Formats: sequence, C-alpha cells, structure tokens
Amino acid sequence: MNDQLIIELFFKRCEEAITATSEKYGKLCKSISDRILKNNEDAEECVSDTYLTLWETIPPEEPDPFVAYICKIVRNLSLKRYRHNTAEKRNSYYDASLDEISECVAACGEVDERITAQELTDRLNKFLEGLKEVDRVMFVKKYWFCMEIPEIAEEMSLSTNYVNVHLHRIREKLKQYLVKENWYEERIG
Repeated sequence: MNDQLIIELFFKRCEEAITATSEKYGKLCKSISDRILKNNEDAEECVSDTYLTLWETIPPEEPDPFVAYICKIVRNLSLKRYRHNTAEKRNSYYDASLDEISECVAACGEVDERITAQELTDRLNKFLEGLKEVDRVMFVKKYWFCMEIPEIAEEMSLSTNYVNVHLHRIREKLKQYLVKENWYEERIG
C-alpha cells in the first residue's frame, strides 16, 4: 500500500492504517529503536508508541514524506526512553556517538543560548547538502540512525577503516563550517 493511501486511512480513522504502517515500516522503526536502546522490549514499546503517536497526530498532520515523519517519531521516542533508562549511567555506544558530534556542534558541549534548535538544524542541513552523497549517507547513518561503523561499512560495501576515517574528516569539516559561520567558537589552551 502506498503512503498516501495509508495517510488517507488515518484521516478516515480506520484502524487498518496502523496495520498497513506496521507492515510497511515496522522493521525500519524497530531497527532504529533497537540501535538506540539495545533492548528488544523497550524498542518494541517505542514502536507501539510510534503508532499511537501517528494515530493522535494524523489528522491534522499530513506528513510528506511519511517515512521521514515515522522515523522522526520513533527516533525521538527512543531517545526519550534512552535518556530515561540511562539517567545515571554513561558510556554506551550511543553516548559515544553523541560525544563525537557534540565536539563539532558546540564548544565545551554547550550550545550557545543564541542558537535555537531550528537554526542549528538549518545549518546542519546546509552543511550536509554540500557533502558528497556517500559522505552524507554515512554521516546520517551514524548520527541519525545510530548505526555502528562495521554495520555502515557492510551496508555501503566499504572498509571499516574507510568509514572511520571519513566520519572523522566529516566531523572536522563540520567544525570548520560552523566556525566559519560563527556558530562554533574554538577554544585555545
């Protein structure tokens, strides 16, 4: 079933919308949640909560593209659960990924008060648009979908060393871009 038909089912308040969404995007949602949470039960609950959120938000929302809307919801719900589960704990794979990218986004890990989340998102999107497709895909797989480097390498038919080196270079380019745009202040000494 195509996405437009699924959205129409949501608008008609037909429960088949949930079934169709689950059949088409259930595996994708589960994989996103699994990568963040590393806990099957929590991931399944976040996927179920995603369907509930879709039911509650469509209508009035009419998401386009639908898949991006679903991915955003499951990712945000999974991150919320992750923060709850690890409130006192650190050192997971996901924390390490966040630490890597936070070095580029803000000095000392804090976003300057003048930067809003939307402005930062706009800057990141502009930066990503300027990357080669392979680098952009690699970056999004790592920092949006929380994929591990060996998984990215296998999916993209690249070596783990290649992925590791390129992600490091992309983070350095991002840092330089944000410095140039006056969004990041490098601290010396």
